[in-house]
Amino acid sequence: MNVAITGASGFIGSVIAKHACEHGHTVAALVRETSNRSHIDQYVNEFVTGTHDDTTAVSEFINNADVVIHNSFDWAALQNGNLQTHYESNLRGSINLLEASDQRHFIYISSIAVHHHMHDRWEGSIDETHPTRPGSLYGACKAAVEAHLWQAHAQRKQQVTAIRPCAVYGIDPNQERSIGWPVVQTLKAGKPYTKLGGGKFVHVDDVAAATVASIDNPKASPNVYNLVDCYARWADWALLAAEEIGCEVDIDQSSPEVPKNTFITTNVTNDLGVMLNRGSDGIRKQLQDLINV
Repeated sequence: MNVAITGASGFIGSVIAKHACEHGHTVAALVRETSNRSHIDQYVNEFVTGTHDDTTAVSEFINNADVVIHNSFDWAALQNGNLQTHYESNLRGSINLLEASDQRHFIYISSIAVHHHMHDRWEGSIDETHPTRPGSLYGACKAAVEAHLWQAHAQRKQQVTAIRPCAVYGIDPNQERSIGWPVVQTLKAGKPYTKLGGGKFVHVDDVAAATVASIDNPKASPNVYNLVDCYARWADWALLAAEEIGCEVDIDQSSPEVPKNTFITTNVTNDLGVMLNRGSDGIRKQLQDLINV
C-alpha cells in the first residue's frame, strides 16, 4: 500500500518508515526543509518538504496515499509557550490533516499522556475503554485529536486508529536525546545518581511494529492501542547501567518499586500481534548500546 508518514525523519517516524518499507509498503515522507534525510533515504520513495499544517504540502503529500500515518508534533511551539502557534499547528493542523485524508486510513500516533487523572473506581487497571483525563497541554492536544478520529469514523466511516505509546526508548538519530543517555553519562563520570521517580517504557521497534500492523487490518479500526511494555524507576536504569559499566556509585533507590496504575495491553497482542514483553532485558540492551556508542 502507499503509506504517507508525517515526521518521518524523526526518532519514531524513521523507524515506522523502515518497518513500512520492510513490509512491502511504498513510503512517502513529509519532512521539514532542515530535516536530515540520509538515515531514511533507503526506505522512502518520495519526499515532500513541508509541515503537517501546510495545506499545499499536505495536498501533494497525501495525493497517492492509501494510508496516512500522522506522527509529527511541533514541539517548539509548545516548549516556547506560544500557545496560539501550538493550537494552530498541533491541534488545528492535525484535525485539518485528518479531514484532508478523507477516506484514507488515518493512523494517529497519540500518547499515553491522554491519561493522567485515574479514577479510584478503576482500581489501577486501565485499558483502552477508559475515558481520557490528560494532565498536560500535550496530553490534552492528543486526546482532542483522538476525539476527532471517532467523529471522522462516525460521520464518514473513515478508518481510524490511535496508537498510544508511553515513553519510547531506542537509539535516537540524535543519540544524546535517547532515553538512558544521561544515566550512562552520569555513571561514566563516577557521579552519584539521584534522579527520583520513573515511568512506563516501550521500545521504538514495538511502536513501529504496532503502527504498521494496523495497516489494512480490519481489527484496527476504529480502535485505540495503549503501548506500554514495563515500568522502571530511574534508579533501575542506573542499577542496570552500573552493572554494564562495572562501576560503583551511590544510587538513590527510594522511589516506589511498583507503579500505582498499570495499562492492559492484551489488544495490542491479539489484534496486532505485537508482544510487549522486553521488560528489563530491553532496557539493559538499550544501555549496552549507549555505553558502546
